[in-house]
Amino acid sequence: MKLSEIVSRYDERLRTEDYADVDASANGLQVGPDEREVTHVAFAVDAVAETAAAAADVGADLLVTHHGLSWGGIERVTGRQYGRVAPLIENDVALYVSHLPLDGHPELGNAAGVADLLDLDDVEGFGAVGPETVGLRGRADGLSRAAVHDTLSDELDHGGTGVRCLDFGPETVEDVAVLTGAGADFLDEAVAAGVDTFVTGEPKGKTYHEAKEAGINVFCGTHYGTETFGVRSLLALADSWGVETTYLDVPTGL
Repeated sequence: MKLSEIVSRYDERLRTEDYADVDASANGLQVGPDEREVTHVAFAVDAVAETAAAAADVGADLLVTHHGLSWGGIERVTGRQYGRVAPLIENDVALYVSHLPLDGHPELGNAAGVADLLDLDDVEGFGAVGPETVGLRGRADGLSRAAVHDTLSDELDHGGTGVRCLDFGPETVEDVAVLTGAGADFLDEAVAAGVDTFVTGEPKGKTYHEAKEAGINVFCGTHYGTETFGVRSLLALADSWGVETTYLDVPTGL
């Protein structure tokens, strides 16, 4: 399959161009030629030295990640940046990245994966970034707070560090907002929306008191743990296109 076709299919499905002005990440093809044949694609949450080398080791022609290498431009390819780029170029592995487009996508996104775990209904966009949303909100069918904690603890790839629960909201969960990764700054928006439970990846120091004062439950399933869903969805698409795929799991516990 041609690299340009894979890139075009992902860009169209994820509406990559619509996020160009609101995302610091340079989404789309970040490393690689304009055209080449791709028979094997590797998928990972993070484009780092470890996953770049692992993609080469499994013989991948393309690495697809959620977190890429370019955040507002690259001035120098030295130090850590060189260590991440070099394995890609030396082994002729292209890199495709989807950050915010993959966070809130209603079907393929990270928030959608968490919403599916919790079996949320009436799901709609949440977490405004400009004209786009990067999370989801939905109704829970009377889940207990303990059941939400158990489900997230059992299903998220949190590297054994567990899921933190700030249990300041009701014991029966009915209205849930999800914004994965570093979504703690959207807690106020969740409170304003009237939800009783907010699921994100990593907290900030202020999260505890903000949640306590607002009377809302907050679950923190780690940045990595809440953001494996999107790249796994993109892997499933590549499988359906007849391309060999490999998932590279490198949990951080953070």
